[in-house]
Amino acid sequence: MQKLLTFALIAFLTQMMDGALGMGFGLTSSSILLAYGLAPAVASASIHMSQIATTAASGYSHYRFGNVDLRLVVLLAVPGALSAFCGAAFLSHISGEIIRPYISIFLLGLGVYILVRFLMMNQQTKKTTPTRKLKKVFLVPLGMIGGFLDSVGGGGWGPVNTPVLLSKSGMAPRKVIGTVDTSEFLVTVSATLGFLIFLGWEQLSWLLVWSFIIGGVVAAPIAAWLVKLLPSTILGVLAGGFIILTNARTLLHSLHLEDTTTALVYTVLISSYILVILHSTKKHLKFKQTFVRKQA
Repeated sequence: MQKLLTFALIAFLTQMMDGALGMGFGLTSSSILLAYGLAPAVASASIHMSQIATTAASGYSHYRFGNVDLRLVVLLAVPGALSAFCGAAFLSHISGEIIRPYISIFLLGLGVYILVRFLMMNQQTKKTTPTRKLKKVFLVPLGMIGGFLDSVGGGGWGPVNTPVLLSKSGMAPRKVIGTVDTSEFLVTVSATLGFLIFLGWEQLSWLLVWSFIIGGVVAAPIAAWLVKLLPSTILGVLAGGFIILTNARTLLHSLHLEDTTTALVYTVLISSYILVILHSTKKHLKFKQTFVRKQA
């Protein structure tokens, strides 16, 4: 019962991040589960199995609200699904102890990317740029990269695709997030199928799967409400820093450093994390005060 509540809470918190940022459920969950001691293949397979329900609900909701570009969904999802299946096959045949540090390095890198992206984000309203029709030669490789990394890392579809589409397409953010979330359903199903074939049903943590489904479904509507209250810049910094801390713990453990060295590194990381949060909060408050003065 304690594990059920713990995993459900993890899913709840990570879904809150994902619902507010359009990314983060798989990455953050994977980081926590690796730190918890689960094998990378088991963690990724269980996360993807639970995401079938959450991505289906999210995609349908976005479609009903008109937040989906069906052309982009097809061009991203089909190659993404194929590469996700290959990624599941690859991860299922690799020893967990061997691949764990490399997965943590990949997740840590994405955590740094997310943190820097939201820390440096200009909060001032920008002029909307005309929507550009992205070509297949660009979208197909993008989908393949995102699908493979999502399957191997337990997350990565949103962090790979969302920022790229936001910077390249000129689409409204809600349209980008809706399109990426909807296309993720097919990628998730394909990755899960790959894990079931190459890993087996018996290897999945069904307690983890059902806990994540419960926590994720409960958090989804709350996240939609929360995004109206908390700025995405602060949420992004919180998510990115948390991913860095959890994966740094896994890497430090694999290096077998002395306890004093590990404690020193972790103290520096935590202190830096707190300072970055304070800086992001101060930056947002300053922008808010400037905006209020201009409106007065």
